[in-house]
Amino acid sequence: MTAATDHRDHSDHTRDDEGPGDGDGEHARVEDDSVQEDARVTGDFDGHARVEDAGESASTEPFEPMESMNSMESADSTDTGAGTGTETDSGGFWDDGLIARRVSATDEGQGQVVREPVGEPWSPPVAPLVYDGTLRSRLDALRELVGLSRTRLDSKTLAEAGRVLDAAAARRRLSGQHTVVAIAGATGSGKSQLFNALAGVAISETGVRRPTTAAPIACSWSDGAATLIDRLGIPGRLRRRPLQSPEAEAQLRGLVLVDLPDHDSAVVQHREQVDRILRLVDAVVWVVDPEKYADAVLHERYLRPMAGHAEVTFVVLNQIDRLPGEAADLVLDDLRRLLDEDGIALGEYGEPGANVLAVSALTGKGIGELREALGHFVAERGAAARRISADLDSAAARLWPVYANRQWAGLSEEAHDEFADRLADAVGATAAGEAAERAWCRHANRACGTPWLRLWRWYQDLREPPTGRQAVRPHAEEEATARQRVEQAVRTVAEQASAGLPGPWAQAVREAAVRGSQELPEALDELAAGAGTPAGRPPRPGWWPVAVLAQASMTILQVIGGLWLLGQIIGFMSPNLGVPVLLMVIGIVGGPGIEWACKLAVRGPARRYGQEAERRLREAAAACGRARVLDPVAAELLRYREVREQYVRVTGVGTPIG
Repeated sequence: MTAATDHRDHSDHTRDDEGPGDGDGEHARVEDDSVQEDARVTGDFDGHARVEDAGESASTEPFEPMESMNSMESADSTDTGAGTGTETDSGGFWDDGLIARRVSATDEGQGQVVREPVGEPWSPPVAPLVYDGTLRSRLDALRELVGLSRTRLDSKTLAEAGRVLDAAAARRRLSGQHTVVAIAGATGSGKSQLFNALAGVAISETGVRRPTTAAPIACSWSDGAATLIDRLGIPGRLRRRPLQSPEAEAQLRGLVLVDLPDHDSAVVQHREQVDRILRLVDAVVWVVDPEKYADAVLHERYLRPMAGHAEVTFVVLNQIDRLPGEAADLVLDDLRRLLDEDGIALGEYGEPGANVLAVSALTGKGIGELREALGHFVAERGAAARRISADLDSAAARLWPVYANRQWAGLSEEAHDEFADRLADAVGATAAGEAAERAWCRHANRACGTPWLRLWRWYQDLREPPTGRQAVRPHAEEEATARQRVEQAVRTVAEQASAGLPGPWAQAVREAAVRGSQELPEALDELAAGAGTPAGRPPRPGWWPVAVLAQASMTILQVIGGLWLLGQIIGFMSPNLGVPVLLMVIGIVGGPGIEWACKLAVRGPARRYGQEAERRLREAAAACGRARVLDPVAAELLRYREVREQYVRVTGVGTPIG
């Protein structure tokens, strides 16, 4: 079975140009889209790899059983070992989802595709990613925050938070021993050239025709990264292994490098692939050149929005071989200035931040420093967690307007009392208390008044029904005024409760108040009818029977004196005007006197009786308003306080907001 090397042109790739990116000779191209997923190539890696027949195509060979494939590969390995004097490790397996293709260097320095030993499908166990306690707590808080906010915020507002949760969950299930780093850049920046320089061989196609890179290519320095690359959506035919070098593998073990298409490509699909993969990788190497390092598209669309991801960002100034003298240092300083304006922290003097380096992928200058920086970065095994943490910071910053308030939010005791007073005025509590007081006085006057006065009042009652004890039903205008007062009270308390809240939560508070007030006027009318002055006569004080008895005595004296005088007039009794006249005078004067004294004595109890009636109606109106309006508003405020606490946990800030 022969290997398939790519020497054909495709719509997505152009031929290698013999320019600065090609080195001393034309590198073998390995991006052939026609290479089958199950193609396997073998060879030894002692610097003298056997070159397979490039004229044969793997796609033309029929499918062979595994036994025949193994036997043929064993024969090839034996022949190769005999011809070169080296031993091939045919017992090792490499099946992590990558196409089994390694790149080795011939004596002439040209990259060639050689066979890889193939055994039974087996993938070494890889430990999943583990988040520390702080990051887990922030993720749990964000999950709780999203759950509490679904009914209050639209899905578009919570979309970024949901994406971060999904990305964190997906990344946590994958390898924690690998770090996925994407190489991104503009057209002509030389990112594919840099990709090849880090891999040690021409893997990604370079050329002058733009765009050159049409699809992302992954290169893994160790096994076990298949699921990570699957997550990026990179097919097997675009997965590579770097040049065999023990030093390079030890330095970059765990690195998965991805060469992306141009972020400013004229092809829309290329830009979409870049945006998609940039959201999934653990770190990004931005490659800029001396001509387009200040490009507004790069800074405004990518660098500035991702300023919080500085710790997982590399910015590489490529093609410094084109800058004479000290021009490279000047351009590098200006690049740092632009990054500082973008809000990107620079990792200088041991501080955390973005690494800014100057290299030349053509001459190799600075490549060693970049490889060393990437080696330290990958060896820390913390890029994935830092990326998720930066995504959390970004999502929290976007949610700031819908959760953070600058002032205390809620209803004070004064606001509660004011709302209750407004409802009491609307229901007529004061008028009801005054009516109850008048009813008490009228009842006392009737009980303690003279019979003649009571007879006169009874006659008046026959002509006009009394209205003192219970208020008559208000007219339509009064009812409309009462309803307006209720609506005004609800609007006022809603504005007071929502003051200082973010827009969505303020709207939720106002809606809760309005829903509760829909039947509030009718409920208050029922309260006014049933919770005002109690039915029946007002209670009597202890001195009341004594006053009634005294008034009856005065009346009896008047009657006795009158009958006595009448008897004397008709001659029935002997004449004696003094005693009967005195009795009548005592009765006539004493009756009004007792009534006047009772009026003075009844003022205190009548006032207390009216105040008690007003208090009962106020409490009933306040309870109705609390159940229908204040409790729903308080529930919304409590929900907001809960989500605000979760938001504080998401931000990682120890002090509450607002």
